[in-house]
Amino acid sequence: MCCPGCQAVAEAIVSSGLTDYYKHRTDQARSARDLVPAALKQLELYDRPELQRSFVSVQDDNKREAALILEGITCAACVWLNERHVNSLPGVIDFRINYSTHRARVQWDNSQIQLSDILKAVTNIGYIAHPFDPGRQEEIHKRERKLAMRRLAVAGLAAMQVMMISVGLYAGDYYGIDENIKGFLRWIALFLTLPVLFYSARPFFTSAWGDLKRRQLGMDVPVSLAIGGAFMASVWATYSRSGEVYFDSVTMFTLFLLTSRYLEMGARQKAGQATEELVKLLPSMATRIKDGLQEVVTVAELAPGDQVLIKPGESVPADGTVLSGLSSVDESLLTGESLPRAKQAGSELIGGTVNIESPLTMQVDKVGQDTVISAIQRLLDRAQAEKPRIAMLADRAAAWFVGAILILATVVGSYWYLHEPAQAFWIVLSVLVVTCPCALSLATPVALTAATSALTRNGLLTTRGHALETLARTDRIVFDKTGTLTTGQLQLSKVRLMGDEARQHCCDLVAALERGSEHPVARILLEQEQIRLDTEAVQARPGYGVEGKIHGQTYRVGHFDYVAEIAGEQDEPAVEAGTAVYLGTESRWLAQFVLSDELRVGAHSAIENLQALGIEVELLSGDREQEVARIATQLGIEKYYAQQRPDDKLLHIQALQEQGIVLAMVGDGVNDAPVLAAAQVSIAMGSGTQLAHASSDMVLFSEQLSHLAEGMLMARRTMSIIKQNLAWAIGYNLIALPLASMGMVAPWMAAIGMSASSLVVVVNALRLSTAGSQNGNVRLIEQQAR
Repeated sequence: MCCPGCQAVAEAIVSSGLTDYYKHRTDQARSARDLVPAALKQLELYDRPELQRSFVSVQDDNKREAALILEGITCAACVWLNERHVNSLPGVIDFRINYSTHRARVQWDNSQIQLSDILKAVTNIGYIAHPFDPGRQEEIHKRERKLAMRRLAVAGLAAMQVMMISVGLYAGDYYGIDENIKGFLRWIALFLTLPVLFYSARPFFTSAWGDLKRRQLGMDVPVSLAIGGAFMASVWATYSRSGEVYFDSVTMFTLFLLTSRYLEMGARQKAGQATEELVKLLPSMATRIKDGLQEVVTVAELAPGDQVLIKPGESVPADGTVLSGLSSVDESLLTGESLPRAKQAGSELIGGTVNIESPLTMQVDKVGQDTVISAIQRLLDRAQAEKPRIAMLADRAAAWFVGAILILATVVGSYWYLHEPAQAFWIVLSVLVVTCPCALSLATPVALTAATSALTRNGLLTTRGHALETLARTDRIVFDKTGTLTTGQLQLSKVRLMGDEARQHCCDLVAALERGSEHPVARILLEQEQIRLDTEAVQARPGYGVEGKIHGQTYRVGHFDYVAEIAGEQDEPAVEAGTAVYLGTESRWLAQFVLSDELRVGAHSAIENLQALGIEVELLSGDREQEVARIATQLGIEKYYAQQRPDDKLLHIQALQEQGIVLAMVGDGVNDAPVLAAAQVSIAMGSGTQLAHASSDMVLFSEQLSHLAEGMLMARRTMSIIKQNLAWAIGYNLIALPLASMGMVAPWMAAIGMSASSLVVVVNALRLSTAGSQNGNVRLIEQQAR
């Protein structure tokens, strides 16, 4: 039998002698498999690889990651319940929910658990989860707003009618009223309250019942007790024609709470607007070129290797490389840079950017979860879902808060029942209503979401939840030189001949030796020179240079000491600016190649702004002493260290941390990855390597160093607002609870107080959304400097 009910029916049929039923029935009983709801069967479709391609990121053989939308989330307790339940499943590596956007990021081991099993687990506790789709999420948001507005309208209309009746009842108590009229008005108020209780307040009861079934105390438990208790007491008073009625408190409290949550929902969706804008950047359709013909296809149909035509005004559908055409592309929503960037054959294109002037033909390199936008979205979701220490402390306090309130309400009710029974009920009602754990739980996530969204618009992507908290406490910031303070694009500024060979011949020798090498000199010369010479026995010594034979003669190109081993000892020629690379052969020096790297635009003012904020600035570089000193002098950096290998940089960072210094590291290359991982907060340049991005807590996609000071200011302001929110939430409850316990707060006043406390927290956090103005931040920096 599939259940005790079926077993009982079968036993009744047999015991009654009706076994012929089984001979004459026209249809066989459905199996347990047939009884599975169709919706749950559909979840198994999400296990198909062809369907997962658009929303699942494959990190290794079995590790998977996907973005989900969760429906039914009403408060921070819902987030806590879902995270705890899903993370307990075998095979789930990590599951985090962003309360502001109701999006979840899940990682799982596909050899132990399937995605459909995770979705079913969420369904089993009363919520709905499905893969993230921007169109569907917008539809969900619209549906949530319409439903919330309908519930709010019903509560508002009923509350106005009930309040008018209550005014008559209150006046009757003062001036006198006929008992029949009084009873009639109470019955009218009761019937007007019914739609509020069973329709408008239904989400509170549904959520509370779900929490109690799971033996949890969510934030809707005291709310439901207050509403349900007040209504039942009022019904008894109306029926028995004795005692007081609280229909006005029920309707007004429901109205105020629904209003608060409606405004909170709008503010929450606005706080996550930057993430939504990223998702909407990619177009839905693209023009694919196949066999010389153009065809319009959906972006989901594109695959690496496809050729796509991008007309002026159209968005780039995927990551790729320009094959032909010359135009400029607007990358402002990704980098924060307002000016378009020129693109030509060989230039990289990022999906979601906008072609401005002329048609471009591109080759698709990456699609789906492999694109830059998807990577940014994953990092941003991870940052907003991860919680800093102050947020985890608030969540733990809120988890115990509801239980403490119920105990306190019981104690207060017992006291008043013994001393003044007539006042006991409405005082307990006020205690349950006036408390607000919502404000305590909202204090941090809304502020973090608003701050990370504002920074993302400025091109500074936060990828870790603790980054803003740590950045606000930073004492010192350490910069790498090449690719961070400088553009990282070396140019051959000078060729100094040291022997009798002609300049062109020296360039030909270097180009031949560096063929196939990634050495900067090789890349620069190979762009300008044709390889005219053949080499043999080429050997590279990492970190020093390259050796090879040309026409039977050995040549070396690289560091001075490396070339000196065959060219002979002599003093190294002075270099005023730049990095020198030398060419030599057996017992002869041939040439010196000087490569220079320009400072980034705004680097000097960025360093000044950081110093004005009281941040000490250091420079760590693997370059030679003279070049590092020159850059440090130009930027006004007093502490600098040259010829630092990756392990030297790591030791230096660890030494500073042992002194109790909280530091931030800014770098861009593979060699910076260990140092970025070791720093309390790390920032990678947008043009840096993928390993640098993976090791960092923030990514400066805008490439504008001035945004670092703005990030510092935003981090400090975010922590200040979080502390203000927590102080308000705690202070409000510390004041409101004693007043309610002493009978000084009526239920309707408690309803207003609870709703207002949540709104204050949300509105205060939303100030961060408008704090991303560069001019405003510059003025703040100047004020702090003064």
